[in-house]
Amino acid sequence: MDSSHPAKAGPLDGGTSDRGTSDRGALGDGASDSLALADGAAADQAPDGGDALRVALSAWAAGVTLLTIADDRDDIGTTVSAFMPVSLDPPLVAVSLIADSYPAEVLSRPSFPAARFAVTLLSSAQKVIAGQFAAAGRPSARLILDAVPHGRGAASGALIPSGGLAALECSVARRVPAGDHLLVIAAVENAVYTAESGDPLIRFRGRYPAL
Repeated sequence: MDSSHPAKAGPLDGGTSDRGTSDRGALGDGASDSLALADGAAADQAPDGGDALRVALSAWAAGVTLLTIADDRDDIGTTVSAFMPVSLDPPLVAVSLIADSYPAEVLSRPSFPAARFAVTLLSSAQKVIAGQFAAAGRPSARLILDAVPHGRGAASGALIPSGGLAALECSVARRVPAGDHLLVIAAVENAVYTAESGDPLIRFRGRYPAL
């Protein structure tokens, strides 16, 4: 994999601020020499504002997932690297979405049917898909996935690309506002598939490096 390929949303990416504009989320891209520590010593001062914090936290390597929702209007999709398992019994996972993003809005609607969605753990071979779903002004999830093998989840109705490491269908169990993000804790209703082999897609310092 070309480790120089830039990713287009932040490590805590989680949705778009509207239907056509990408939002970088809590963390940004790249690194800054001003945050380098000499000889392992502590920095002279705390990070200066949000930009420095974004740079510092971009050093956290995270797997990349694709969250998809079957909305009444269209199919929605966004890359999310702030994903984590929570519990095996009962089976729970959590995702962090930008609070004013469209995916967060849809999953927060009281009238939205059961608030279901799918999460695909992307493989290293799906770097192009991840970039498309993180791009500003992207088309609907249906149009992006039209060019690759995919299906719809039986429980969620959401689009699920083939070729990931695993895919889950989930229903919202709890929503927790957390600063400029919304933490969504969800019950896992179905493990759609699990690949027997493959490498994960990782985001680190604003890029998708090879393992």
